[in-house]
Amino acid sequence: MTNTPDGPPPRRGTLYVGLVLAAVIAVAVGGYFWLRDDDKHKLTVAATQVPHAEILDFIRNGQAKNAGLDFDVRVFDDYSLGNRWLSEGDIDANYFQHEPYLEEQEKDFGYQLHAFPGVHIEPYAAFSSKVTSVEQLPDGARISITDDGSNQARALALLASKNLVALPADGPVNVKTVGNPRNFRFIEAAPDLQAKAVPDVDLAILNGNYFLDAGYTLADALIVEPLEGNKYANFLVSRDDDQSNPDIVQLNEFLHSAETKQFIEQRWPGGDVSPAF
Repeated sequence: MTNTPDGPPPRRGTLYVGLVLAAVIAVAVGGYFWLRDDDKHKLTVAATQVPHAEILDFIRNGQAKNAGLDFDVRVFDDYSLGNRWLSEGDIDANYFQHEPYLEEQEKDFGYQLHAFPGVHIEPYAAFSSKVTSVEQLPDGARISITDDGSNQARALALLASKNLVALPADGPVNVKTVGNPRNFRFIEAAPDLQAKAVPDVDLAILNGNYFLDAGYTLADALIVEPLEGNKYANFLVSRDDDQSNPDIVQLNEFLHSAETKQFIEQRWPGGDVSPAF
């Protein structure tokens, strides 16, 4: 006698659909956890090569790696790009600038950015391949100077510290407003071009990252900006609405760690780069 099953056999189509749905759910769930674990957004930080990218690389290969913080460093040398990239969302943070420059950029372009505390100072300095002291500068000497407002004022203050020019009592400080009794000829150019100008002018005034990148040190300079009371510390910058991003906050903490301070002091023992904390 043949046993009769309790119900009809399963239909092949229904079984097939069930298997497909199970597979889809498995892939979706697996993909969800894969995205969470392996496709997490990685920070991108724009920085000039020396010293900023070097400091970031030191952190990335040590403290950050040990803490599980991963980030990319985008090296650039045109100051005008750093805040534009950040404002447009192409990067998550930048590390190259000081407060007067950031304030000027925010005023000129309406950027909504957040500055973290200062990390280091690169003293501004003046270099020459034609004279060995500022006393040897002739009347009418050609002086190469940056064309961005905040750093031009800084450069002129450096010259004023040696009584080469006289700063105005109030108002903007630029090559048109300073007293220039010796008729120096100021040649304005982008900051990244100043090092190339050294052989062609009597004096060139350079940002620290650019003179370091060109192979100069403060030992070669004729005038050096003092560290005491210096308002030009460089810092990490994010967008205003991203300042609480835990990865950016952690990176800023690493920039202010004892290990980073020791690295800066050992890497640039001559004071070309000095911790600001």
